[in-house]
Amino acid sequence: MFCKRASWRGRAAYVLGNGIIRLVTLTGGGHIADLHMEQTPTASSVNPLWNPPWPTIEPYKYREKKHARAYGTIAEGKLLSGLTGHNICLDYFGSPSTEEAREGLSQHGEAASSKWQKSRISTNKQKCGLTLSVRLPVSGLRFRRKIELRKNESVAYFSETVRNERKADHFFHWAQHVTLGLPFLSSRDAVISIPGTKGFTYPHGYDEGKALLSSGQEFRWPNAPLRKGGSIDLTHPFLGKGLGFVATVLLDKKKQLGFVAAVNERMNLLIAYCFKRSDFPWVAIWEENFGISAAPWKRRTQARGLEFSTTPLPLHRRESFTTDRLFGEPNLTLVPAREEKTVRYVALLAEVPDNFGNVRDIQFAKDEIWLHGSSKKKLIRVAATGLKEFFGQVVPNLR
Repeated sequence: MFCKRASWRGRAAYVLGNGIIRLVTLTGGGHIADLHMEQTPTASSVNPLWNPPWPTIEPYKYREKKHARAYGTIAEGKLLSGLTGHNICLDYFGSPSTEEAREGLSQHGEAASSKWQKSRISTNKQKCGLTLSVRLPVSGLRFRRKIELRKNESVAYFSETVRNERKADHFFHWAQHVTLGLPFLSSRDAVISIPGTKGFTYPHGYDEGKALLSSGQEFRWPNAPLRKGGSIDLTHPFLGKGLGFVATVLLDKKKQLGFVAAVNERMNLLIAYCFKRSDFPWVAIWEENFGISAAPWKRRTQARGLEFSTTPLPLHRRESFTTDRLFGEPNLTLVPAREEKTVRYVALLAEVPDNFGNVRDIQFAKDEIWLHGSSKKKLIRVAATGLKEFFGQVVPNLR
């Protein structure tokens, strides 16, 4: 069990490990850059999280005059300069307005482009933990994330707290922008699972007119409407080369547990994030498949974002806050004046047997997470001690 300072591709980081899995988180933007299994065959030790093909920098060091050519203007470039893996979208989910960008804000809020500070490291024979925090002066929020690994488990436990430092209630967005990429996520070997119901495609197309899907259309998960007619199964990634899309899916209201999961059948590897549906009722899905030519993309990226969120789509804040509820579900959350709000979720890796299929369902049992495959009688049990203690009195889908 260990947690220590490290360097990841020249950037300041911390690495946590327990002999089963290893996790790397960056202090520049707080991104989770790497999560992989240790002491396993080469294929199943792959990092499923997306790492960009361009060299990144600490995003808080971005300066538009110096870096715009490599990463784009500040509205997106500040984030893209440091983006990798799983990033947090906080206060707003989407791009800043012209006026906000003029004041130095970039895509998906301050946290993903700020310098985070270590608050605490704790290790013993049973668990190791790291707490990072960041102050967000524009929004008046303070954010804290604790990551914990436990002995003999392939599960990472995340606890996040937003504190409102102002004297007025604060309405905001909170999204976990989990992005998967190659070699784990491939069109031939990977399949994605979400307990989704209704869906809606992004109303504004896609960058540079390279939209795979029809704009502003309702659909039933997983079959989304194509721009050129017909439909496409979104459980399979990268089916439209040279194109991209953004869509959202409402999670099943009958389930307390929400999740996003993906299986690579050739690698026999599964990754999943599990969370309370009441915290994150939406999953926004973004895919870039060699579509965007502008820097830093340059038509060289394949990535799929599975972004569980309090709000359906990454819109400008003005549009999002003035848009009616989609499918009757709230599109923002609240932290009261001088109060805190906490969410908890877990990420896990598991080796899967041949013919497991895709993830049909995930359930929590006492000290275990049950992963149900689509093939008959396929069940994987992943050790996860203390779920009840971690999630509090109400544990979603506890058997």
